[in-house]
Amino acid sequence: QVQLVESGGGLVQAGGSLRLSCAASGSIFSINAMGWFRQAPGKEREFVAAINWSGSTSTYADSVKGRFTISRDNAKNTRYLQMNSLKPEDTAVYYCAAGRGYGGSDEWRYNYWGQGTQVTVSS
Repeated sequence: QVQLVESGGGLVQAGGSLRLSCAASGSIFSINAMGWFRQAPGKEREFVAAINWSGSTSTYADSVKGRFTISRDNAKNTRYLQMNSLKPEDTAVYYCAAGRGYGGSDEWRYNYWGQGTQVTVSS
């Protein structure tokens, strides 16, 4: 089993920045990829970004490209999502996910999920 704990959410004004953290524990040797997803009120959960465990490959949703950056700290078993130039439409609950196989943008590829952290961007 893998446990994921997100942190770093909060309230920020449009144009501001936040950094989300996702700390992994447990059977982390089984993880090959980690991703971030988000769910806005009344909407389905959507893909934001993903990175493989080595950090050699990352992918982003078009809506966040150039503004969000996913990174890793393997020594701390932690992945980060740096969010810059935030917009009100980025308001959502952000979820960290970990998968044993290839990650990417499909939710079904991820085996473990965190509890989510709220990000609210005011206009």
